[in-house]
Amino acid sequence: MVAMTRSAALLKRLSSSIAVKPTPSKVHLHRPIPDSAFPKGYLLTGMHCGIKRDAQALDLGLILSTSKRPTAAAASFTQNAFKAAPVLVSQDVITQGGGRARSVVISSGCANAVTGPNGVRDAMAMSKAADALHENKGDGYGALVMSTGVIGVPLPIDNILTGINSIGLKNHTSSLGSGFDAWERTARAFMTTDTFPKVRARTFTINGVKFRMAGIDKGAGMLHPVMGPPSAPHATLLACILTDAPIAPRCLQSALNYAVERSFNSISVDGDMSTNDTVFVLANGAAVDCAAMEEIDSEKHPEAYKVFRTELTALAVELAQLLVRDGEGATKFVTISVEV
Repeated sequence: MVAMTRSAALLKRLSSSIAVKPTPSKVHLHRPIPDSAFPKGYLLTGMHCGIKRDAQALDLGLILSTSKRPTAAAASFTQNAFKAAPVLVSQDVITQGGGRARSVVISSGCANAVTGPNGVRDAMAMSKAADALHENKGDGYGALVMSTGVIGVPLPIDNILTGINSIGLKNHTSSLGSGFDAWERTARAFMTTDTFPKVRARTFTINGVKFRMAGIDKGAGMLHPVMGPPSAPHATLLACILTDAPIAPRCLQSALNYAVERSFNSISVDGDMSTNDTVFVLANGAAVDCAAMEEIDSEKHPEAYKVFRTELTALAVELAQLLVRDGEGATKFVTISVEV
């Protein structure tokens, strides 16, 4: 008893001598972006539909491609043995659509993971409801689905479907938009334990044509992603990148694989791989000056493809670094360069 008392006293003195510094604010990492920097041909929004208890918290995000050209889609998914329902459904959307999709729907506050057949049914319902918002419903491939939040809890699917159905391309009261405000609302709808919304954008030129690319991601804990393409075998890493460049689906997937290996798959916050980790890229070819340009193909247009892949990788690295900076408890960001 004496030894235990002395040990307790020693621990008390040691703990009281360690000054615990508060985690510094990271809101400065979130900054306005000019509307002109965002890719053409997309409408986005974020809203509250009742997943999170706080009525002011946005918990449903929606991204729609409005381009007249077919939209290419690529994805990188968690390789966790236990894949959440949104991952399973989105894998099917990508596969069945032949690398085409025109919508993404995101819910935060509930991961829809470890929810069995009902979870898959709910994710499919979200996909169909989001895709049905497009005026031309006949050529729909289904919407890609993301969810993040608590594991093992069913989605409040009725609330989610009501929220999706309240947003329409012809609804004049809709919050859909294409500028920074809309992107910021959508980024906030991604958030769970994040301390700031993560949005970045960039412009680039291929063969004299100006293109735009922008991305959103989220994640602060349970981050140790190991992701791969659709065919490869809680707080979560979610990212969505949009571009108005025309890229062939096969080449978009190849570029994403390359970018993910050099960005998101290179980070870790706590060593825990999520059941929901997902990165989507949509390329809709809606840039004003590229109406007559065919989709960029790595074999037909190798130099153009390399420029696109470089730009995609650079944006993915920037987004991945934001996740590291916002890691739960993180106070320092250190870059290590290794030269061989």
